[in-house]
Amino acid sequence: MGLQITLAMGLPTALPMGLPTTLAMAVTAINSVLLAVLVSVWLSNYRQFRTPMVLGLLGFASVLFVENLIALAFFFNSMRTLYSMDPLVGSVVLGMRLLELVAVSLLTYATLK
Repeated sequence: MGLQITLAMGLPTALPMGLPTTLAMAVTAINSVLLAVLVSVWLSNYRQFRTPMVLGLLGFASVLFVENLIALAFFFNSMRTLYSMDPLVGSVVLGMRLLELVAVSLLTYATLK
């Protein structure tokens, strides 16, 4: 039913969600790391330049970062719900998280160049 993982002690346990939901969790974690990098860079830039554009970018990345942390908390705290068990919902959430990953990756690449 669920994805099988093995704990450090060798005891198998089942995750109550499907593969798409598990992948969505991983992508959300990657998005969070990239957004933390953007927040760090843009905070530094704002302290130096004090421009409204950089402040807007900082606000955007901060809000999206918080949204990703909330999504991760939701994934970990509500895995026994019907929502997380539905393969279609898991696939849609994964697709949305992958689109966000592409957008945040492009923004991170452009920012760090």
